[in-house]
Amino acid sequence: MPDGYKVDTDFAEERAARRSTATWPMIGLFLIAMVGVFIYAKALLMPVMFAFLLALTFSPIRRVLERLHIPSGITALLIVVGLLAGLVGLVAGLSAPVSSYIANAPEILEQAESKLRDVSDTVSQVAEAGDSIELLSKEGTDSPQEVVVAEPGVVEKIAAIAPFILAQTVLTLVLLFFILASGDMFYEKIVHSIGRFRDKRRAVQIIYDIEAKLSRYFFTITVINAGLGVAIGLAMWSIGMPNPLLFGVAAFVFNFIPYLGALAGIALCTVIGLITFDTIGQAAFAGFLFFALTSLEGQFVTPYAVGRSLKLNTVVVFLAVAFWGWAWSVIGMIVAMPILIAVRAFSEHIPKLRGLGDFLSARHAELEPPRSEKPIEA
Repeated sequence: MPDGYKVDTDFAEERAARRSTATWPMIGLFLIAMVGVFIYAKALLMPVMFAFLLALTFSPIRRVLERLHIPSGITALLIVVGLLAGLVGLVAGLSAPVSSYIANAPEILEQAESKLRDVSDTVSQVAEAGDSIELLSKEGTDSPQEVVVAEPGVVEKIAAIAPFILAQTVLTLVLLFFILASGDMFYEKIVHSIGRFRDKRRAVQIIYDIEAKLSRYFFTITVINAGLGVAIGLAMWSIGMPNPLLFGVAAFVFNFIPYLGALAGIALCTVIGLITFDTIGQAAFAGFLFFALTSLEGQFVTPYAVGRSLKLNTVVVFLAVAFWGWAWSVIGMIVAMPILIAVRAFSEHIPKLRGLGDFLSARHAELEPPRSEKPIEA
């Protein structure tokens, strides 16, 4: 081998290594900038991302109805109207008990605190001693009285953010309608914007795979959560909890948020149980029932139903829920799992990203091999 050829090869390898090393800082800066954009523009990006996730979920239904000669616009209208009707019915059915609990929130928390205070005599004595010392210190000084400005209550805070929530909901549903009504226009644009046929084929396969996985996840989880809501509603009714429908719906909604949703449901049942029952044991039993049913669902029902292709690394899921909850609040917690599923599905088709897909997967879950032989629909 000529020496000049070896020198050229070494130079090319060194240049490629330098280029690879210089890429990582750029990736880090890009990720930091992207996080900043997500946080700064969350008012716009939250409904947009939620609408696209819903569109990917309902696209297989739209495509099936298109084969039955039903226009995409009609399908989009039916889906949006159905979602809006379900949301309105849910709000109307739960407005009375939720409003009652919100209006009486200070009294509820005070009653729960008073019962919990009786559990420990030591805590009660320390609190009384602290109150006495504070009273004596106020009587022994001539300092002017402190003026406390009353903060807005829970009802006022909810009324203040209600227009924002309404605007976000309207934007999500309107954008969802336009995406579904446009049919496969986005897919066609992607295909036309990519040069090589191999890349066109891969892009369409990635989109179809994400569609299939998100549809399966959302529909499976929705059915499971509905069954869990019915079970928890019946369980709360059997032990004498007020408004069992509220707890069933809360379980249905909370269970879309991994881990943290179950904790919120347990806390809700325990607090309401404290003001409903005479003993703390009965209140703890209400929280235990919620915990037992959600644990049964999380450990046996959901893993069996979703299959290996949707199982994710539990640590990554928790961190994703924490991050998106910090960035986008409750909506972020709901979209965290679908985003991870979409990223994992994307990484299955890109050889350089299969390591990322394997990291996002559960311990015994294996990535699906690239399906290059999958036929592409027109």
